[in-house]
Amino acid sequence: MAGESARVPLREASRDGGPEQVSGRPCRHQSEPEPDLGPTPKSFARLCSKDAAERAAALEELTQTVLACLARDRRGSARLGKQTLLPLLRLTRSCPLPDVRDRAAELLRAAQDRGVEVPRAHALGPSAFINAKEMLKEGPDQEVMMEAFLSLGRLDHITMVMALHPAYLSCFLRTQHALLELDGPLPRPWRHYIVVMELVCPGAECRWSLAELIHAVVLMAHAHSLASFVWGCGLSPEPDHIGGYAFHPPSPSHLPCSPHSPAHEDGRAELVDGGMEVEVLMKRMMELQQQEECTQEEMLTRFERERSESIPTAVVRGAPPDLVMHLVEDPDFSYEDFAPRGEQSPPTMRAQDYSWEDHGYSLVNRLLPDMGQLLDEKFQIVCSLTYHRMAMHEGVDTHTLRKALWNYIHCLYGIRYDDYDYGGVNVLLERSLKVFVKTVACHPEQTTARIYHSFWRHFRHSEKVHANLIVTEARLQAALLYTLRAITYYMR
Repeated sequence: MAGESARVPLREASRDGGPEQVSGRPCRHQSEPEPDLGPTPKSFARLCSKDAAERAAALEELTQTVLACLARDRRGSARLGKQTLLPLLRLTRSCPLPDVRDRAAELLRAAQDRGVEVPRAHALGPSAFINAKEMLKEGPDQEVMMEAFLSLGRLDHITMVMALHPAYLSCFLRTQHALLELDGPLPRPWRHYIVVMELVCPGAECRWSLAELIHAVVLMAHAHSLASFVWGCGLSPEPDHIGGYAFHPPSPSHLPCSPHSPAHEDGRAELVDGGMEVEVLMKRMMELQQQEECTQEEMLTRFERERSESIPTAVVRGAPPDLVMHLVEDPDFSYEDFAPRGEQSPPTMRAQDYSWEDHGYSLVNRLLPDMGQLLDEKFQIVCSLTYHRMAMHEGVDTHTLRKALWNYIHCLYGIRYDDYDYGGVNVLLERSLKVFVKTVACHPEQTTARIYHSFWRHFRHSEKVHANLIVTEARLQAALLYTLRAITYYMR
């Protein structure tokens, strides 16, 4: 059901007494105190039924309700407000069901034809860094996106970008659902509040059980690491959220622009020198795999060199937006380098002394059943995720590069693996990549299109999203290791 069946009831509504459009008639802004007599939230929720017949009935009911409102009001406002118009806009931008997506667009056009001022999305797609056509094209990610839409009632930008890696997205959604919705020691409303609060007030009595504390810690670490993904992928505000829409035509200033673009998803590089740059990286990976082991002393020296390296993230920090300002007590609170050059370094956390596999996993699973398993599955998926390709090359073993990325992020947080030679980090991670990784891991709100486009210029966008997933999960695990170690010491 596309255009033709959708247009028939729109014409019928006009004959049933609705006003024809008058040329030059001024639009009325939706902020006027008109009651929204359009569809209820339940009407939109029914579109997410897994039963095709139920969805078809819900779509028809939604259509007739909107058309009835348009036909009922002769003054141009049509009694349709943001509660109706913004969900319709969201469906036109992200619904994976073509019939629902097309009908929502028809209804918005019908409302506009009747003099209603309809909203327009600021962004062309879910990411300001990635071409919208590459994000929304048909592919193997459609099945997991369909499942997410039917389960969650919407397809948000995080899900759409993560869908470039369906195996990871599936595990991520299960983990997030368990954290926020399934039974646990913390009430559901608390969980959403904890995501944006400071955990305890100075001087307050300790009222948290260990299970509640673990639940809260995982929630906050999850939210903090997810911020890295959101900023690192340049995700745009949702079209029905503040900052994602406007009641005026889109401005060219809202469109993302960049001097360079990574390779298309079919592997065709846009810059002719791309092949040489990627081949140099592949050669370095092979050489590292054949390199002889060095001494423990040398590995420690190389770790300290990486830890103390000065990597700039020079973007001027602005004040938090008004939307979150009332939640912030100290706007200047931010990440500080673990070991600034020339200063005394805090103690390094040796992964052999406290690791996720040997310590953190069992503690979380004991106090928060099944959560340890979900987190562990997510860590394993992102660490082993590979398509055996790199830019325009197929059949490539990328394990060395992925491990260097993970260990470099942990190095930024002062976590050291005794059995890893950190010389490989400097060989495989070019400076522009280090700038991106440190920015996303430590100062995510400072990520810019320039930083995103400056590294791996000839790689696919999905490969850059993969790098962001590694940053997200490595940062999450680092935060959990420090917190869980402190809780373990408290329990002794």
